Amino acid sequence: MPVRKANAVWEGDLKGGKGTVALGSGAYQGPYSFGSRFEEATGTNPEELIGAAHAGCFSMALSAGLGRAGFTPQRVATSAKVHLEKVGEGFKITRIELDNESSVPEIDEATFQDQARKAKEGCPVSQALGGVEITLNARLTS
Repeated sequence: MPVRKANAVWEGDLKGGKGTVALGSGAYQGPYSFGSRFEEATGTNPEELIGAAHAGCFSMALSAGLGRAGFTPQRVATSAKVHLEKVGEGFKITRIELDNESSVPEIDEATFQDQARKAKEGCPVSQALGGVEITLNARLTS
C-alpha cells in the first residue's frame, strides 16, 4: 500500500506568523494562519483538512460496504464539521459531525443505516481519530 505524504511550513510566531500546507500529490497547496484557524480569515487549517479527509474516507467506505451488500449507490455525499475547542490550557478537536445524503436504489432504511454505521466505524480516518466523538446523520434521498 502507498504511503501518503503532506508537508507544512510555519514562519514566525503563533499570531503573526503564516504557513503553507501542501499535499504530496500536488493536488493542493495553500496558506494557513492563526486567523484562518481560530478566526474567519482566508486560508485553510488543519481541522478543515481533517474534515475533508474524513468526509472522503466515509463516503468511499459507505460505497464499498453498500457494494459488498449488493447495492450500487448512485450518489454518496458527505460533509464533516470538525469542532476545535479550548480545553484547559490548549485546544482539542472535541467532535466531528458527519452528515451524509445517499441515493441508493432498492435499499431499505434499516439496511442503509446499518451500512452507514459500519462505514463510520470502519473507515481508516474514523479509526485514526478514535479519541474524538464522531456523530453521523445519514439520510436516503430519492
